[in-house]
Formats: sequence, structure tokens, C-alpha cells
Amino acid sequence: MLQDIDRGTDPQIAAALAVLIRLDADILVLTAVDHDPALLALRALARRLADQGLVYPHLHAPRPNSGQPTGHDVNGNGTTHDPADAQGWGRFPGAGGSAILSRLPLLTDRATDHSAVLWRDLPGHLMPPTDPALATVQRLASHSHLQLPVALPNGETLTLLIWHATPPVFDGPEDRNGRRNHDEAAFWLRLLDGSLPSPPPQPPFLLIGDANLDPADGDGLPGAMTALLTHPMLQDPAPRGSHGRSEPAHAGDPALDTVLYPALGGLRLDYILPSRDLAVAAAGVLWPPAEDPFAATLAAASRHAPVWVDIALPAPAPP
Repeated sequence: MLQDIDRGTDPQIAAALAVLIRLDADILVLTAVDHDPALLALRALARRLADQGLVYPHLHAPRPNSGQPTGHDVNGNGTTHDPADAQGWGRFPGAGGSAILSRLPLLTDRATDHSAVLWRDLPGHLMPPTDPALATVQRLASHSHLQLPVALPNGETLTLLIWHATPPVFDGPEDRNGRRNHDEAAFWLRLLDGSLPSPPPQPPFLLIGDANLDPADGDGLPGAMTALLTHPMLQDPAPRGSHGRSEPAHAGDPALDTVLYPALGGLRLDYILPSRDLAVAAAGVLWPPAEDPFAATLAAASRHAPVWVDIALPAPAPP
């Protein structure tokens, strides 16, 4: 990945750069980015963006659970080193992690990484019966659950609650991935209601990430995601894209015609949910209609369309 970024000839990276330049976000969260502890690839990406005028001086990439070995035969095929035997599916440690790029200072020394929480320790979990020895090491987060404060210009902090859940498919009748996907969203419910050892985040905060679940369509157990969308401490900006559809994708209900991805069957999978105290100025999905020349660039960058939210921050306190 580092070589591809530095060479400047990879078409997907070129498309991704064009999309990020178009977004021009103050805080950017990327998922499915392979993790390198020294941030060499992330710094290279930031340099490529800076060459085009988009400067992100603050970078962070938490170590994900994906690809980290459990030492157990999770999928029951007689081996302990398959991608499915890792803490989260991955061919190597750190496969498909998350990366944060920001114009505003990231207070990484005050971050709380919840990625080591065991699945069995989540109150009300739906973990299927499993090897007791595996249960003692199996983490809940397939990638990560991260609580990251950001310093605001007014001297206050904005906390990012970041996650990337496993798809609720690719398993068997035990519905292991479906249950885990549900519980990865339910983790935030438990954090917000104070039933975890860590204290709830103080507003303002943003719940942001790839839930890999559409609560109105597709596979999965939607209960936890639906509860987050209607949670009294959160608000759903219901972002919309200029996708060129002549009718809603969800049985004629315009309220559900929001984040629709053509490559994934029109599913809403990615979310930014601000805390109730934040004033949302605008929200949307960068998804132009097919006749727009930029649509091909977006499709080359990712199967997902970027979700964005503009927040009106409080004015700085007078000196």
C-alpha cells in the first residue's frame, strides 16, 4: 500500500484522493485501511493530499483486531490460522483497519480504545454458544471501538466514537457474524447508558463508522442499530445523495431513501450520528447521478459512498 501511494500510479488510490479532495472534510474517518504502526502509509497519503492543497497535520490509526490471531479454530475447519480464526476476519494482523485524518488536533493521549473488551462481557450479548476457552479471548470488536477526543477552536473537545462492524453474513446457522454485528452496535448503547466499566462520553460527540447494516433492508439483526438511530442522546441527520433515483428504494417511504449504495444493492451501511446538543447545518452522501463524470471516480474509489455532516460549532469564548 505504501509503495502504491508513493508511486502515484494506482488507479484506486488516485480515485480515492480525488474523492477526499472533493469532500474537503475537517475530520476524516476512513475504514478498510491496512494498519501500519509507524503510520508510514497514512503519512504518505497525507502528503499526496497536501500536494493538492488539502492539509491534515493530525493523524491517528488505532490497532485493529482484524487479523490478530486467537490461537483457536473459530470456524471449526481443523486449523487455527485461517483469516476467520483471527479476532476479526483478516489475512494478516491489522488488515482493514481505520484511519483518522484531521485539521483539528487529535487528543490521542486521552483516547480510550475499547477494542479489547471481550464479547462475553457485553451486558445482554447475543454471543452464540462456543468453546469456553475461545470465549476467554474472543473480543467483541471485529476491527475496533475507539473513543477519540478532538480539540475544538473554542477550547472544548468533540469526542469521536468510531467503529467498523463485521458484515452480518458469511457464517452458518449459528448466525455468529449476524449476532456479532448486532452486538458491535449494541456496545455503544451500553456505553451511552452507563452499563460498562468505562464512563459514558460527555457531549458533544459523534458516533461515526461502518455499521455494515441497513436497519430497513438486507441481512442482519437490526435492533441495536435501530435503537441507536432513535436514541435520545443521538440524532440521525438522514443524509441523502444525488443518486438519480426516480423513486425511493424502500417501499415508497421517502424518509428511508437516504444512504443508498448501488454496488451493494442500495443499502445504508455507514453512519454519522451527532449527539443531540450539536447543531447540524447540513448532511449528505457524496453520490452523484450516473451521468455525472465524477460518478466513475467515486465508483473506482470504493463500493461505498462517503457520508458527510456539517456541524455548527459554538463560537470561541471571549478572552
